[in-house]
Amino acid sequence: MTFAAATELAAATNENLANISNTLIYSSMAVYTLAFFAYIAEWTFGSRSKVSRTAAALTATKDGKKAAAPAVTVKKAGGTAVLERPKIITRAAAGARDVPDGPGAHGGNAQGDLYGRIAVSLTVLAFAIEFGGVLTRALSVQRAPWGNMYEFNITFSTVAVGVYLALLALKKNVRWLGLPLVTTVLLDLGLAVTVLYTASDQLVPALDSYWLYIHVSTAIFCGAVFYVGAMSSILYLFKDSYENKLENGGKPGRFATSVMERLPASASLDKFSYRVNAAVFPLWTFTIIAGAIWAGDAWGRYWGWDPKETWSFITWVAYACYLHARATAGWKGRKAAYIALAAFACWLFNYYGVNIFVTGKHSYAGV
Repeated sequence: MTFAAATELAAATNENLANISNTLIYSSMAVYTLAFFAYIAEWTFGSRSKVSRTAAALTATKDGKKAAAPAVTVKKAGGTAVLERPKIITRAAAGARDVPDGPGAHGGNAQGDLYGRIAVSLTVLAFAIEFGGVLTRALSVQRAPWGNMYEFNITFSTVAVGVYLALLALKKNVRWLGLPLVTTVLLDLGLAVTVLYTASDQLVPALDSYWLYIHVSTAIFCGAVFYVGAMSSILYLFKDSYENKLENGGKPGRFATSVMERLPASASLDKFSYRVNAAVFPLWTFTIIAGAIWAGDAWGRYWGWDPKETWSFITWVAYACYLHARATAGWKGRKAAYIALAAFACWLFNYYGVNIFVTGKHSYAGV
């Protein structure tokens, strides 16, 4: 076989792999859509979480007034003894576990739990298909599959779902995250295949470095975990408002009640957001350091206040402020959640805004 024929065969093979990648990405979107409807069915037909069922039982009303808490009887020495009535609790206080956490959207209802299991199974299948799309994209260009925004997007959404599934595999109570996660992943993939799509191509010389695997991969992973933390912060703000309204004697609407009662307690959501953000923050620090080292190799200087570098640093400062505020008395809860969301907004702007609207040394990758 001549060199020209071999080159032509390799080009055809790469093009076929790129087409397979596109097909797999679209297929994953179809399965994610099925998972989305399964999560909707879980939230629609499933029972309320243990948190909400406990709170409802403890705050039952009769004729508009709060009913007395039921007495508790236990067997004791062949007879029965009456214990004190339990304290009525409408919400879990910050740093406390007054209302026990339940399984979120999948309460004790067998039908709702079945839909939830189907949803998770479909999410696993969609993740596997999307991962296959990312892998074949990498094979089509014989490099890491994050040389442009399209590749970054499909890899980012794959890692975000992977983080969610890993938490489930570790027996963490995060199934409540499934619906908002799948919804935003579908939006992310829709944006990727319609607006950000870029045909497979080789890297420009500045990107052709082993630092691509180190720096960009950690940036993608950090962004995925920051995203999970941001979703938890958003849900926390809604659940905290809902709990405050109940505590003050208000009566939320039917839709708000239906949604909010399927989430863990606000204190648990706040704690979860803090833990994931704190866990990944050191890796984000390493990401910035790795980028500076790569810049020294590629451009002969470690830091030049390029827009991408500047906003990476701003994001680092924002998350550092969040972690400091979260650990400071008086700044837990809503105040800290606002800082966390502002920090994630900085990360999003660093990716979308800087890449699309701002010109700098990082603009060579194109869309």
